[in-house]
Amino acid sequence: MTEAVPSYLSPTGQEIVFLLLGAVAVGSALLVVTTRQLVHAALWLVVCFGALAGCYLVLTAEFVAWVQVLIYVGAIVVLLLFGIMLTRAPIGRSADLDSGNRVVAAVVALATAAILVTVVIDGFRTAYTPLRPGSGAAKELGASIFATWVLPFEALSVLLLAALIGAIVLSRTDIPGGSPPAGPAPPAGPVTGGADPPARGDPAPPDRPSDQTSGGQ
Repeated sequence: MTEAVPSYLSPTGQEIVFLLLGAVAVGSALLVVTTRQLVHAALWLVVCFGALAGCYLVLTAEFVAWVQVLIYVGAIVVLLLFGIMLTRAPIGRSADLDSGNRVVAAVVALATAAILVTVVIDGFRTAYTPLRPGSGAAKELGASIFATWVLPFEALSVLLLAALIGAIVLSRTDIPGGSPPAGPAPPAGPVTGGADPPARGDPAPPDRPSDQTSGGQ
């Protein structure tokens, strides 16, 4: 952390690739929130996650990069696409996706980005860490998680398990407290004042005397 800081005017090849991938990630993220088609937003999200995975590879964090590809690109985006298809959401261009708060959202986003960039530059102005291959492999990360951060890791596991159980309870209809089944209401028949019809298996009632006499005549 105390080594000589290289000049910003002579970037290395790794720094140039990192800047290009960062530009791709920022541009695709802007397209995610500005496009009016849900499917296009999901596809631009794939590009953003892929660029982030490339940044992790440049930083020699191979394990985190492949986790980014497998979980976010291969699971989260696929889940979003399946959700769009199963809910029959409008796939084409939708004019009602804009909430009308675009100016306020842009101001808040720019202010947040300016604060984060200022804090990072001020805090790590003279810090420089050379990239060493293998520092982001699964062995080092596993040793750090299960030795130093084992308690937060287990707490996160319990939290995810509780969320999964809650989702199952809310989606089941045969569990008390679950959502009621949304079935069609039974048709309302005419209300008559006569006797109830005989149940299946019961003998039929005898004919009335007036019917028998009229048949004999």
